[in-house]
Amino acid sequence: MAGPTQPQVTDEVWDDDRVKSFLDMQSYGDAPQAFHILLKAYRGMRPADFKRFMTFFVDAGHNPDATDKAGRTLWEIIQNHRQGADFIQVRNQLA
Repeated sequence: MAGPTQPQVTDEVWDDDRVKSFLDMQSYGDAPQAFHILLKAYRGMRPADFKRFMTFFVDAGHNPDATDKAGRTLWEIIQNHRQGADFIQVRNQLA
């Protein structure tokens, strides 16, 4: 028998402080900081929240094309993800 399930939250409120809190995330080991922040934001946000985040990210002086240790951008990694196109569109709107 499975344990109790948690109700799925689908309409969470993401105010600016919560969105900006991702800028304070610390990378693990020697992972590039800016890439780590982008990856965590991608994994944790909906596209609309990510769009707001990207403004804060760039305003904080971070490179939206930061790479991982293998030299890949987030955009290269997520191009084949089911929801990746929505996030890549956010990136493309920055320029």
